[in-house]
Amino acid sequence: MNLLEQIRAAQSRLDTYIGEYFSKPLDTDNTVKEATYYSINNGGKRLRPFLVYSVGNLFGANEADLDVAAAAIECIHSYSLVHDDLPAMDDDDLRRGKPTCHIAFDEAQAILAGDALQTLAFELLSEHTFQVSAQQQLAMINTLAKASGIQGMVGGQALDIAATDMSVTLDELERIHRLKTGALLNCAIKLGAYCAPNIDEEVMSALDTYGQKLGLAFQVQDDILDIEGDTAVLGKPQGSDLDNHKSTYPALLGLDGAKNKAHQLVEDALLALDAIPHNTDVLAELAKYIIERDH
Repeated sequence: MNLLEQIRAAQSRLDTYIGEYFSKPLDTDNTVKEATYYSINNGGKRLRPFLVYSVGNLFGANEADLDVAAAAIECIHSYSLVHDDLPAMDDDDLRRGKPTCHIAFDEAQAILAGDALQTLAFELLSEHTFQVSAQQQLAMINTLAKASGIQGMVGGQALDIAATDMSVTLDELERIHRLKTGALLNCAIKLGAYCAPNIDEEVMSALDTYGQKLGLAFQVQDDILDIEGDTAVLGKPQGSDLDNHKSTYPALLGLDGAKNKAHQLVEDALLALDAIPHNTDVLAELAKYIIERDH
């Protein structure tokens, strides 16, 4: 299979797993259940789960373990989008071509759906019997908590809000996105590795470098697409970053400079893969895809 076929296969596998969870009778309010499922079942690329599967398969992880880790990180990612779209944050009406959760339901249900997805991530990770040690399972929980919390995604979002209508340096912008976007992408890589036995420190270090570069490249490309992309393809309003007075890589570097930055980050990511004594072709293809995508 080529890369896009592999991404779609991972999407299908994850969607089935998530669908099975929400098809169960849950002791809860039906509206919040619907809003929660709506929020995680909205046609995303599932790149973070794909990273979990790709890295885990590279090192011989158990498929059922990877399903759990992939679902957990997608729960966190989806919750963050629901809350980002709220009027108090980015105030977006459209996400992936569909009404955002607070438009489809209401603000209260969107807040609750986001909360539910956040806690579901840790429910899944903590109750599953993994084929690796309890120490590695605990490392998964700790890694996801840090990546999604005040020293990760939440901290990055706070820095992003603080930078609205302000000029920031390139270093400050990279700090924002290393936390806001990069931390969770890098976490996906680590979760896949923790699902596998016998990962040594040198390999984890190389994966960490790859993840950091990949996360920044992803954000640079997002900034470029906000200028060059099409609303119908993006699934959200083109130009929303400019409308919200956000600091972006094209604003600091110019459009050509941002494109050069993205390509350099991908080259750095590919260089990090050279230190891993396994066939990392899929991870290399994904790094290139990150800056070639149109949404």
